[in-house]
Amino acid sequence: MNYHIIPVTAFAQNCSVIWCESTREAALVDPGGDADLIKETLEQRQLKPSQILLTHGHLDHVGAAVELAAFWQIPIVGPQKRDAFWLEALPTQSRMFGLDECAPFTPDRWLEEGESVQVGLTTLEVLHCPGHSPGHVVFFDWPGRLLISGDVIFNGGVGRTDFPQGDHQQLIDAIRTKLLPLGDDVTFLPGHGPISTLGHERISNPFLQ
Repeated sequence: MNYHIIPVTAFAQNCSVIWCESTREAALVDPGGDADLIKETLEQRQLKPSQILLTHGHLDHVGAAVELAAFWQIPIVGPQKRDAFWLEALPTQSRMFGLDECAPFTPDRWLEEGESVQVGLTTLEVLHCPGHSPGHVVFFDWPGRLLISGDVIFNGGVGRTDFPQGDHQQLIDAIRTKLLPLGDDVTFLPGHGPISTLGHERISNPFLQ
């Protein structure tokens, strides 16, 4: 699986475009805003996404999803349905952060633990990793050893849990029982900041010691 990270919004959120080398089929993960920049980047790379994947319902990860889904006429997939209240509260989130209002929406498909999504010839396994938000999911390419972790784990950090229905212990448990066992060689694309590997975080991340 190939990937390219597009930092968007004032929150420097990592919107990722991923694509299958064999088929050139692409997916867009967490388009939090700056729709024109995302369109321009994909046009430059001659990629057209077949779907939009969402890890969770926070504004900085979903802000441009509806606009881009309409532009490309593609479905929005994810997160897990316990994040429905975040998507319903998008206008409130917009006002809270002083951003243009984002209308509430419902994805075309909710995701559950153990399901998968297909991008070209690549199958991404879905893992439910609550804590940062109750319906947070991550996407894992087993053969490619690539994890899209959203705001669960970062290079040197973990996701905030002081939002409604956040739970720090739940987050740490998800990292320890679901992510770290995937293997030290796994590279992950976080929702913010630089990429890292699970092995590096296992031995150096202060929240996991």
